Amino acid sequence: MEKLIIGSHVSFTKGSQLVGSVKEALSYGANTLMLYTGAPQNSNRLPLNEKLTEEGLKLMANNNIDKNNVIVHAPYIINPSNNKNLDFNVSFLKQEIDRVQKLGLSKLVMHPGSHVGLGIEEGIKNTIEVLNLSLKETDNIIICIETMAGKGTEIGFNFEQIREIINGVHLKDKIGVCLDTCHINDAGYNLSYFDEVLSEFEEIIGLDKLMCIHINDSKNVISAHKDRHDNFGLGTIGFENLISIIYHDKLKDIPKILETPYVGLEDIKDRLFPPYKFEIEMIKNKKFNSNLLNDIRDYYKNL
Repeated sequence: MEKLIIGSHVSFTKGSQLVGSVKEALSYGANTLMLYTGAPQNSNRLPLNEKLTEEGLKLMANNNIDKNNVIVHAPYIINPSNNKNLDFNVSFLKQEIDRVQKLGLSKLVMHPGSHVGLGIEEGIKNTIEVLNLSLKETDNIIICIETMAGKGTEIGFNFEQIREIINGVHLKDKIGVCLDTCHINDAGYNLSYFDEVLSEFEEIIGLDKLMCIHINDSKNVISAHKDRHDNFGLGTIGFENLISIIYHDKLKDIPKILETPYVGLEDIKDRLFPPYKFEIEMIKNKKFNSNLLNDIRDYYKNL
């Protein structure tokens, strides 16, 4: 039987924290998950509840979820590429690193940031500085730099830029990479030829650095530099290409995380519902469901 480590973004709420996150993942048929420890757009953070953390870790163990495959995503409010808020970026990243470790987890995905007019090389230099000031030898963590689409003034939209960041960090054993399929498609990598893309990644960065894959379809054509995720198999990357990535022999031990769009219901205004239960089912069956969105809508209508 093929090994499949698949999950999605899940919520992390005040009342249930890690327990709620794990229960949500299990309801989707997942065996891993990704969470934010607070809202990605602001710095408000609730104290972590030790009891809920212990219960969440026990729930993982009892359901064959390896905590080493669980991902925490750093908030977007951290922009390491622009040195305007250097002190904030460093102090808040340090706080996030500490929270990940208090949750008993060890992988933190981080966007490399936007240089906001400073230029790519200056942006890379600033990101390296933030990482070097934030990481300690005693940290039990791997910060996974996410590959970006190159919208606006984003850095990290090609493998060479990611390598440059890694090369500049002193504690290289604490740095990895998160590959996002929508982002690299929008950045110009052709996922119809994924073996070639993976070989390029292997040559430039090294597969030992690949810690996580965000599995997202894209609403955009290749090289659009826009970063608009689409539901699994419904975008320009397509079902077969995404399935071939998920089940690639060289990637079987790497957690795959869905960040695909929530689905709206016509008769329930201003509410969106997660597609992950249905997308994970498609992935496990390796069979495209052309009625995916309607099936999701029907399910939530009848709950």
